[in-house]
Amino acid sequence: MTIPGAQPAGMNGDWVVDMVRDRTATQLDRLGSEKALVAATDARLDRERVLSAAVGAERRAAETFETWAADESQPEARAAFEAVASQERAHAERVASLADGAVDADTDPDALHDYLRGLDGTPERVAAGLVARPLVSERSLLQVVNFFVNEADERAAAVFRDLRAETDGLVDEGTTLLDACCESEAEWERAVDAAERAVETAYEEYAETLRGMGVDPAPVC
Repeated sequence: MTIPGAQPAGMNGDWVVDMVRDRTATQLDRLGSEKALVAATDARLDRERVLSAAVGAERRAAETFETWAADESQPEARAAFEAVASQERAHAERVASLADGAVDADTDPDALHDYLRGLDGTPERVAAGLVARPLVSERSLLQVVNFFVNEADERAAAVFRDLRAETDGLVDEGTTLLDACCESEAEWERAVDAAERAVETAYEEYAETLRGMGVDPAPVC
């Protein structure tokens, strides 16, 4: 019997993160490779294209969290979604300020955000949006940092280091929020499954994009 308000044995926010990292280790590793920018920019690796892709990613995320906040019934989750949406909007503005002119960014939902926006359960949203998505995004942002380091653009590299750190910090927020919104074993399992599927969805689109360019998503040994 589960005692109301008690966590099932061994299940908590840290457990979710550990499970997702373990189950999707290969996908996360590949999503953080140097090929990430190739996929994100359609192999157009110039400064303006990289900035455009980054602005689009931040705005896309903001729209997802705004959509969730609009119909989320759990107060703590709703507040978290509103805060993340605001953070993502601020990220987009900081990136756009690095461009020489207006940024023409594609904000249509990609496969990951199309999946995220279809979630309606609080545990699933928190795990997929505040655990899985940051695990994916911080790896992509590292490649953007590396791009600007190689371009000797320390100002842009510093901005993206900050964005990466703030994105990585969302995982800790997600683990804490999961502890507040998950009570039953079924909810914890749904949370893990949703987060795992989010990573898999991001990876599937990434791999398909690279294969369409004739690039193997697997690392070259």
